[in-house]
Amino acid sequence: MSSPIASLASPFQTVAVVGKHGATGAVASLTELVDFLKKNGHNVVLETETAQAFPDGDVVAMTAAEIGQHADLAIVVGGDGTVLGIARQLAPFSVPLIGINQGRLGFMTDIPQERMLPLLAAMLAGELESEQRSLLSGTVTRDGQRIFEEVAVNDIVVSRGAGSGMVELRVEVDGHFMYNQRSDGLIVATPTGSTAYAMSAGGPIMHPELGGIVLVPIAPHALSNRPIVLSDHCEIVIELASGLDCSVNFDMQSFTSLQQYDRIVVQRSAHTIRFLHPRGWSYYNTLREKLHWNEYPSVLGQLK
Repeated sequence: MSSPIASLASPFQTVAVVGKHGATGAVASLTELVDFLKKNGHNVVLETETAQAFPDGDVVAMTAAEIGQHADLAIVVGGDGTVLGIARQLAPFSVPLIGINQGRLGFMTDIPQERMLPLLAAMLAGELESEQRSLLSGTVTRDGQRIFEEVAVNDIVVSRGAGSGMVELRVEVDGHFMYNQRSDGLIVATPTGSTAYAMSAGGPIMHPELGGIVLVPIAPHALSNRPIVLSDHCEIVIELASGLDCSVNFDMQSFTSLQQYDRIVVQRSAHTIRFLHPRGWSYYNTLREKLHWNEYPSVLGQLK
């Protein structure tokens, strides 16, 4: 649940900076951020690839694992994809994240770049709100042997190959057979991921505080195959009954190919992600802004 945190003298001593340094204007933003943090007395470290933007700078570079062990906070400059990449790696270490939006949508990077420094100044002094987000853990087994394992912040997606026909998937929940489904694939999403691919495929928007997992078919053959929200305490098993060139991806960042009768076991991860937001942040404000709900009244006014 989102909750205020009392003001502290110095809640974050070591701050890690992670950025999509290849983006236009990224180096200037990263430099401005690093200088700001140093001037305010924080120990600054940069994620290894981000540090490449400072070839002549006096910076300390760390891998994600090292950041997890040493940093009190990670500030991510980029889009949601940048956040997804580092969040999955930092989840086992419980390092909180702040997102600076330099991408397009920015559901998880909710601080606009033009207001970065004043908002960060207040947040780093403890004027902020915190929320926990759940992750999914997925394991692929073949002939009873584990061949791949990964976590996902948004979703785990089983999908057909680009040039192949539909796949047939057999789905079990907590050991109970649910259905055989013929479709282009199946999305298993967290509440965070409900506003990503799952929403595009017709799934519901789930509030991040909900303890649920949503299954969303991708272009199902039978229109009766509808999205369904399950308890996040359940175990979901997806077996590839038939299909060619199929794969499973985790947040569209980690992939593995599938063979017939491979099984993907999905359940809630033991780890969570802690996101920090400016005081007064609201999930509903985020939805209204990112989904352009605020545009509808003006459109209706023009129709009168």
